[in-house]
Order: sequence, then C-alpha cells, then structure tokens
Amino acid sequence: MSTDAEAAEAADVTTGGAPGRAPSRAGLLAHLTASRIAGEVATTRENNLDHYRALAEGDRYYWLGLELGDRWADESAVLAVMAERCGVVADPGHVRGQDTIGAELCADALERMAAVLREAVGRRARVLFATGHPGGVLAVHRELARALAGAGCTVVVPRDLPLPPDGTGSADGASGADGADGRRRREVRAVDRVAVLHEGSRLLHTHEPGPMRAVLDVLEADGGLPDLVVADHGWAGHAGLRGIETVGFADCNDPALFLAEAEGTLRVTVPLDDNVSPELYGPLTAYLLAEAGLGG
Repeated sequence: MSTDAEAAEAADVTTGGAPGRAPSRAGLLAHLTASRIAGEVATTRENNLDHYRALAEGDRYYWLGLELGDRWADESAVLAVMAERCGVVADPGHVRGQDTIGAELCADALERMAAVLREAVGRRARVLFATGHPGGVLAVHRELARALAGAGCTVVVPRDLPLPPDGTGSADGASGADGADGRRRREVRAVDRVAVLHEGSRLLHTHEPGPMRAVLDVLEADGGLPDLVVADHGWAGHAGLRGIETVGFADCNDPALFLAEAEGTLRVTVPLDDNVSPELYGPLTAYLLAEAGLGG
C-alpha cells in the first residue's frame, strides 16, 4: 500500500472505529501511531522508569499479582525486556520526556493473541474476560467476548461478587464509602460479559489481583475454572499465576505482564496505551478479530 493510501486508510478507520471493519496491517500501524495507542504515547519516560525501579525493588503493587521473586531485581534487565517486547526507548541514559510503544510490536502481539483466540474457538473453550481499565480497553474486551460467545465458546460471566472492604478489592484513587460503618462496598460485576470492579455507581480502575483471586476461587469451588483468561493488570497477573492460559494487554508503565510473557507465565502480552478514548480501539479490535477468523 502506498504512503498516501495508508494515510487515507488510517484517517478512515480512526474516525470510523467500528470493530466489524478490519484495516490492513499497514492501516492498523498508521492508526496505532495516529491515535497514540502506540508510537509516541502519553505515558512519560519518568513514569515508566519509576515503575520499573519500583518493580525491581520488590514493590508488589507493580508485580500485578505475579510472583517475581528476585529474578527481576536488576532494573536494567527490566528495561531491556520492555525495550524488546514493548518498544520503549532502550537507552538507559534517556531518563525524561517522551517514551514509546512499538506499533509493529503491538501488531505482532495482536497476531499472536489472535492465534490463541482461534485455538480457543476450535476447542469451544471456557473463556473469562476481565479488565482493570473500564474507561479504556473494556471496549476491546467486550467485543472479543461477544465474538467468542457467538463462535461457540462459553464465556464465563461472574455473578455479582462482594469483596472485602480493604485489600482484596482496592482500587487506584477510589474514595468515598457506601456503608454506615464508613467502609467501602465493592464487588466484581460483569459488564457485557467482562468482569470489572464496581463500587456504588462507578466502575473502578484497579491494578489489584484480589478481584481475580476472588472470582477464580468461586469458580474453582464450583468446579469450573476457565480454560483461557483474556485480561489486563492484576486480573491477568493472578490468572497467569494460577496456571491458567492467559493473554493480556499492558501499557508501557506496567512491566510485570511483559516479564511474565518472557518467563512463559502469560502466553501473550500486547503492548498498547490502555487508556485512550474507547472508540479509538475499534480498528485494533477489528484487526484482532479478523486475524482470529472472527470478523471481516
């Protein structure tokens, strides 16, 4: 495809956003960069390096439910994996300003994820979807859940599941209380077949593994763990830790899932900005579904 044609296709899919219409790979790459899902992304280099350092120093918040031991105590090793698998700037001397996600790496990972989804359809797998980013990549998860259910998979839909007021269901930046005792009332709730963390009238952003732990504990007690988990943040990390086949999405400041992919705990981690406007994920979702044989 010519450069002019690529630009025209990128403009078309950027404004359209419908997951039923798949761009070419060239069109997808142009869209990823134009939308800042990849390329020069919003997350700063300072934020990325702060998170890599915290993970290396053993801060479990950044482990996203995984058990990393002392295997990633070298911050430079974390940066090297992130450069290889996510596309951040490899130079350790670059300590502030712009950072990047590789558009080609994102497309490659989407194709690997598509192969996993195709396998899941072939065996009519039980699949659980979950997200800690209800204002962003929920848009991707809900379309994947719809497509896999339509193709014959059993999409596991968690029932409303109350969580302890502290720890297990904690959420980033959440405030307020629903109960007379002043404690927060949180629960796992399914939105369009996707598990999310819910409080009052809000869907919450969370990195915590606790909600996935609670869901899987209930499913295991009922004798029906999923065959595949499609998730992000601590939802994906804990599922991988439990030995369930897991594929996920991760931003450049969430290194744990990329380390898990490198170690084989997660099968695929797709690098992307996980919190752009939901409609911008339409072309990405359409490409993923088409590669999996589930879309046009």
